[in-house]
Amino acid sequence: MYVRCYSAQKGGLTKSQEKSEVSADVRPLGEKIKETTKTVSYTGVIVLGVGVTGVIFYYVFRELFSGNSANSIYSEALEKCKNDPRVEDALGAPIKGYGEETTRRRRTHVSHAVYEKDGVKHMRMRFYIQGVRNKGVVELDMKKNEYDNYQCRYLLVQLDDYSGKTIIIEDNRAELDKKGTDFGQMPTLQLT
Repeated sequence: MYVRCYSAQKGGLTKSQEKSEVSADVRPLGEKIKETTKTVSYTGVIVLGVGVTGVIFYYVFRELFSGNSANSIYSEALEKCKNDPRVEDALGAPIKGYGEETTRRRRTHVSHAVYEKDGVKHMRMRFYIQGVRNKGVVELDMKKNEYDNYQCRYLLVQLDDYSGKTIIIEDNRAELDKKGTDFGQMPTLQLT
């Protein structure tokens, strides 16, 4: 450290108030560049990792908490089935729902397909419900409206017994399909 002195207006030297330090870093320029490059690359990797993590969280939260996701539609349809007295009477309470059985005997995958018909997105879903007395297969078809939300076209339960009785919980096909469709088309679902 050194002290700088300078001349005042009428002679004599006075001490400067500023102090400057000499750098003790005497590394060559190549090493400084290498160190800076390494620091920048590590920072880039960290920023990229945070960005990828953010994208993953976005898609997970969108799937779990969006009203248009397959999981939320399944949950809503299952509640409608549980709350219908005809279904409760036919299956017996309590009623539980499950999806397709996998190779590991887990039933978490709910079968669904998204398709487009006449420029409008639809979602068709199938899952299973079981009560104390009986089992049933739930069929569901949803149609997107002009506000980009799904509306239920039909929700029905077909009992898995000798009668094969079908309980229609909700059927809005006539109302939803009359808007801008040809009346000469065959219905998309045939009940047996």
